[in-house]
Amino acid sequence: MVRSRVLTDMVPAAVSGLLLALSFPLPGLSFLAWIALVPLLLVMSRRPFLCGYVCGVSFFAASLYWLNIVMVTYGRLHPFLSLVAYLLLVFYLALFFAAAAWLACRLKERAGYPLALTLPVIWVALELLRGVLLTGFPWVLLGYSQHDNLAMIQSADLFGVYGVSGLLVLANCVAAALVGWFSERGRRFREGRYAVVLALLLVVNVAYGTWKLQSPPLQGETLPLLVAQGNIDQSLKWAPETQFSTVDTYRTLSTSAKGFSPGLVVWPETATPFYLQDDSVLRQMVLSLPRALDAYLLTGSPAYDLKPDGSYAYFNSAFLVAANGRLLGRSDKVHLVPFGEYVPFGQFLPFIDKLVYGIGDFSAGTITPLELNGSSLGVLVCYEAIFPELARAYAKAGSSLLINITNDAWFGKSSAPHQHLAMARFRAVENRRWLARAANTGISALIDPNGEVVARTALFEKGVLTGSVQLLNEGTLYTRFGDVVPTVFLVVSLVWLWQVRLRR
Repeated sequence: MVRSRVLTDMVPAAVSGLLLALSFPLPGLSFLAWIALVPLLLVMSRRPFLCGYVCGVSFFAASLYWLNIVMVTYGRLHPFLSLVAYLLLVFYLALFFAAAAWLACRLKERAGYPLALTLPVIWVALELLRGVLLTGFPWVLLGYSQHDNLAMIQSADLFGVYGVSGLLVLANCVAAALVGWFSERGRRFREGRYAVVLALLLVVNVAYGTWKLQSPPLQGETLPLLVAQGNIDQSLKWAPETQFSTVDTYRTLSTSAKGFSPGLVVWPETATPFYLQDDSVLRQMVLSLPRALDAYLLTGSPAYDLKPDGSYAYFNSAFLVAANGRLLGRSDKVHLVPFGEYVPFGQFLPFIDKLVYGIGDFSAGTITPLELNGSSLGVLVCYEAIFPELARAYAKAGSSLLINITNDAWFGKSSAPHQHLAMARFRAVENRRWLARAANTGISALIDPNGEVVARTALFEKGVLTGSVQLLNEGTLYTRFGDVVPTVFLVVSLVWLWQVRLRR
């Protein structure tokens, strides 16, 4: 009987996780995010931690399945070990769902606080925490499910993606309360005030978003831009014998747009898989292109610095080349991928190797905008685009254009490249900047300050994007103050946790 009751609770929780996963790309059924948590909310009061945990496992297992492609196909990891590593990450991330459900239910039980009051606050606080703990992994935050709902996401320039997440959780809480009321018509609908609050917030949010979308476009200096997508096979990318053909591919693509004169050409992450700092024939092939096009070139390349002790520090970098072929500057990747670009606590874990074939352990850089003819470029390398604080730091440092160079070949033809693009769109809205995205195998895109993808490429195809972007220096509330509201929510959640302990 007990086992049957547990199963009765677990199935709706798992269904919630699956529905939530379906709201993200792919398939991207974004409307499901508004009701996906209802099955969980209806059953979790009896076993809040376990129900939340099952929901989290179901959600992250479904939305992060592509990690096995990365680890097995490109990380050369045994399928069994890949499965173990994948499940460990899923089980860890599910703890955030479990903690949110547990604390919200305990507050309702011991302090009488309704879920509609507590769960949105706790959920947002834990999303912020998930982006920080253990180097952070803020992938598929709830608000990202609405990336195609442009009117809904314009408020990201006020509160970031977290504002949209909180609104979605509140909507789920009110929907669950309505379902409970309809099933027990004799009881009073206690969440009426929160339904009114939800309606007001939705109206204000959509009205603000509609106003932003209908406002005249922000004006700044126009920069004609060309993005080259080389579609270089990942298994051949670092092979010495293919370096000449790789450079030739990007040179050919960069000159293929007849009748278009770019001011800036953008190549993806490690598009030049050799040290651009070193004098070589390959370097001269790269530096001659800006001279031929009379345009700037931004390209991803590994880099190194000599340290005082005689050893070398390696970086995953972006180089800006002037139209005369001179190297103008270098921006190094700030937030490295653990076990991809470096091994955390490597001195204590010598038996663990990196999952990415490359040059050696990379070192983290600092926020370094690149100066382009009086303006600044903020370069987000690879999955740095999923960290709101990095794009914000570049905008605060004066960057008038955000550029995301990445190599999503690791993901194969999975949903991950689409998820990655969806998250990058929020960086444009949060800071009201154009964002140009150059991906080795796609999806490359030009994204306007409203988050609209004005041009994009297909996956695993060679191609170029051309268009004009605006160099903007408008400040937003989010750029100035960042995650103040989620931080306040985190403090409130800690106070509530202490309150629960006192009332135990």
